[in-house]
Amino acid sequence: MATTADFRNGLCLEWNDQLWMIVQFLHVKPGKGPAFVRTKLKNLRTGRVIENTFTSGVKIDVVRIERRPYQFLYKDDMGCNFMHLETFDQISINPDLIENNDLMKEGQIIEIQFHADTESPLTAELPPFVELAVTYTVPGDKGNTASTTALKPATVETGAEIMVPLFINEGEVIKVDTRDRSYSERVKQ
Repeated sequence: MATTADFRNGLCLEWNDQLWMIVQFLHVKPGKGPAFVRTKLKNLRTGRVIENTFTSGVKIDVVRIERRPYQFLYKDDMGCNFMHLETFDQISINPDLIENNDLMKEGQIIEIQFHADTESPLTAELPPFVELAVTYTVPGDKGNTASTTALKPATVETGAEIMVPLFINEGEVIKVDTRDRSYSERVKQ
């Protein structure tokens, strides 16, 4: 058991029979009335972010979460299959637990969060940037730049479709931001 004085960003807690991670918190001590803590909580199962206010000093159940590195092997009917980098144990998890799972390619290192007591996977996070080869895109039209950020659709090696600048061609390797699926830069080969 812990109290609101133990709040910190990234702390995982059990509240309303669900697992939540503190994204942001603020201790507020008004001039009139009791102190309280205003928080933003992220549900570890659904990814939904909500705001909640806790009375100062209220007891909470802290949950131990472990982050483990896994290598993505392949995707099949059972889900996404991963191998632990140290023990070589293989697990299969639901693709819904992985945000932007269509940007994963075989051999990529992913961090999976586990509930330490039940050993159940909660979420999986891709690295912030991945390098992917462009497999299909239409040629860019020269002079077709009415705006400063002229973009066109491109399909990458994992099958995902992202928007890239007009100068990107098939066969080039690009860096993609996995948080918002945006083009970052062209990778020199």
